[in-house]
Amino acid sequence: MRRSPDHAKPLITCHVLLASLAFAVSGCTSPSRSYEEAPSCAVAEATSLTVVPYNDVDWGALNPARGDAGPRAADLWGDRTTTDATGFLVRFAEGFSSPPHIHNTTYRGVVIEGLVHNDDPGAEESWMAPGSYWTQPAGEVHITSAKGEGRVAYIEIQHGPYLVMPPEEAADNGERAINVHAGNLVWLDASATRWITLADGILASDGPRVTFLWGNPQDQHAAGSLIEIPAGYTITLNSASRSVQTVVIKGATRVGTSSPEDSRVLTPGSFVGAVSEDEIAMTWVPAETTWLYVRARGPVEIHAAVSR
Repeated sequence: MRRSPDHAKPLITCHVLLASLAFAVSGCTSPSRSYEEAPSCAVAEATSLTVVPYNDVDWGALNPARGDAGPRAADLWGDRTTTDATGFLVRFAEGFSSPPHIHNTTYRGVVIEGLVHNDDPGAEESWMAPGSYWTQPAGEVHITSAKGEGRVAYIEIQHGPYLVMPPEEAADNGERAINVHAGNLVWLDASATRWITLADGILASDGPRVTFLWGNPQDQHAAGSLIEIPAGYTITLNSASRSVQTVVIKGATRVGTSSPEDSRVLTPGSFVGAVSEDEIAMTWVPAETTWLYVRARGPVEIHAAVSR
């Protein structure tokens, strides 16, 4: 059975940089490239964005051995067939339920649409709604089921390849699985974390919130969080990381660029990868309350203002 993580989070001390934003939408990257390092064509002192709307993702078989009978998958960044760290979408058929199996690599998941159950084969069903977060350790036998509308999840691995293997090859790698329903997430507003800075006149209770999912955002290793942007507000994310990966989990939003034709409304499952030789800056303007999954190295600073 799964366990819930400790929800006590340290307050994050950071300095919000209110730098001028310089955006350059680059055609030199593809959705499947690695974002661990900035590409050679990144523009100095600017943020280069790769924007992949959900409707444009390239679907294929998650497990080629099962072909069309298995879930579909689409790499958003990295390449799950290599040794790269990778983030990808998985889309399940209605009523899908896998046989007991293991994976050779640990993964993290966030539900985007529908309901997902992921647990030991003998566990009672526990359905995770959109925004829920879970982890699956390498070598642990489990099943995965899905139902409801859409049935899409974001999956992330620290290294590939991502393989599905028989339960006879199970092994205990010392990690323990975690399931956190969206209703049990612990959100911090600007009164509880210095990650968030608000423009004058915005109450902390009305502004954006953040919940830390994995990793330590205070060091320079990769860490993941969810950011909630209420409707009517704009946020700018600043990061000293050379690369930031973001996935829309809920809602609808635009990401700011200097090119109006690239400022499309991004729906759940859409991806924005940002790279820079210096500081990364990204502006998000939601059409409705939006949840973003953000993966970066080191602190991600959130500056909120009222939409104009």
